[in-house]
Amino acid sequence: MSSFDYIIIGAGSAGCVLANRLSANPKTTVCLIEGGGSDKSPLVQIPAGLSFAYGHKKLDYAYKGAPQKKLNNRVITVNRGRCLGGSSSINGMIYIRGNKKDYDNWKALGCDGWSYNDVLPIFKKLEKDQTGADPKYHSTSGEWPVVMPQDVNKTAMRFIEAGSHIGLPNNPDFNDESQLGLGIYKVNQDKGARVNSYKAFIAPISSRANLTIMTNSRVQSIEIEGDSAQSIKLQVNGIDNQLLCNKEVVLSAGAIESPRILLSSGVGDREELKKVGVTCKHNVPGVGENLQDHLDTMVTVRSKKTESIGVSWKTLFPQVVTSPFNYLFRRMGWWTSNFVEAGGFAYTKLGSPEYPDVQFHFTPIYRSHRGRRFEFGHGYSLFTCLLRPHSKGSVKIKKDGDKHKVIVDHNFLSDSRDEKSIVEAIKKARDILSSKEFDVVRGEEIAPGNSIQSDEDLLAYIRKTAVTVYHPVGTCKMGVDDMSVVSPDNLKVKGMRNLRVIDASIMPSIISGNTSAPTMMIAERGARIILENK
Repeated sequence: MSSFDYIIIGAGSAGCVLANRLSANPKTTVCLIEGGGSDKSPLVQIPAGLSFAYGHKKLDYAYKGAPQKKLNNRVITVNRGRCLGGSSSINGMIYIRGNKKDYDNWKALGCDGWSYNDVLPIFKKLEKDQTGADPKYHSTSGEWPVVMPQDVNKTAMRFIEAGSHIGLPNNPDFNDESQLGLGIYKVNQDKGARVNSYKAFIAPISSRANLTIMTNSRVQSIEIEGDSAQSIKLQVNGIDNQLLCNKEVVLSAGAIESPRILLSSGVGDREELKKVGVTCKHNVPGVGENLQDHLDTMVTVRSKKTESIGVSWKTLFPQVVTSPFNYLFRRMGWWTSNFVEAGGFAYTKLGSPEYPDVQFHFTPIYRSHRGRRFEFGHGYSLFTCLLRPHSKGSVKIKKDGDKHKVIVDHNFLSDSRDEKSIVEAIKKARDILSSKEFDVVRGEEIAPGNSIQSDEDLLAYIRKTAVTVYHPVGTCKMGVDDMSVVSPDNLKVKGMRNLRVIDASIMPSIISGNTSAPTMMIAERGARIILENK
């Protein structure tokens, strides 16, 4: 039976940063465990492959969520990365840190050491900015590359110019002084290829003799005695195995898997564990609660113009057939695109210029209003999400043979305030798309459709079509109240001396934007805490 000083569960955005930092000491043995396999698939390496990575059985867990009562009882797929790099291997590669006030709010909730002024130096430590951004907010010395997209579509540029139509400025950097406005999203790429957390933080140091990387290794539970995590039970390529822990176990499996593993190990609400036949080792009621995510709604327009990315008879040879060669030899064209080329932040009557409550993801593509992966033709689509939802869900487990199955219930729109906010948000999206900047490519609004105008009809459309934007957080939140799972000062699970959670699940409240970079920041800070022996 193998033993390690540190066992890190999950090789995603958090786990790869942790493994890099903890294995820097050659006297320390580190094991990084990934439930999925390799990240070498072209669907991971080529940015445009993300459309096909979603739902791919080798790259995506594709959890089926619980029926959403306020969304017509629809079952929403929750896409999460299932390979080295975790969700940074299938996400949109957008580099966003969130709003300053997000982190100051964490401090107000009792999380000392997590204010914006505290975390800004940590973001800078990780970043390798290649865009010439303000050094007050950015750094060029880290491992995490931040670049401008290789080849931005002209329709995406129209979107940015359209912001002035409703008072939204052109914002070239959403991560400096102000978040407000529209702009081209900076991405985590290198010469037109995706850079995930594994490529940035583990591949360069994978030869370290003290670092063991295990793939296709799904952790079942952590063996706990008193206040100590003794070992972990897992299946490696379907075969039962066990690893001994010399010092610490660190859960970095994300907002769905981290609570699943804790609950399966007997750490959670005593009564809930009893219902699923798990012996309670530590009564921590907050495990699996406080699930937050960004609900996403869409406006999509079909255009007869061929300016946008799309497949049509007019573009079959000049664009579609030549695109592989354009990518391989020039690293240009739409294969370099994350498809969410532009976006930005706005505010409804419930937000403010300093604290926007809406995020846009603009795609120069006619996205299917029928749920299809591909639609023939051209157009453009604007996705709009609520940045700070009031609705909260949960992650629970239920018995499934000799294992435990995870139940993800976002509980979207359970708070009526979110209903009002998302209706206002989609109105903002329509306002931008009504700008004269789009006159050259204007076509028919397919969804929601011109017949959908009243607040009631818009809400009905949202209930019928809205999905998650894949930013689950909060299910093992840090804090000082009764529902907190980990302590803000050391990220240790309540009642445990050598079990920590360091990933997006510790966020007490969701940040205003994409969650990959903030998760890496959490990991960098968590590594420092461990190395300082807190």
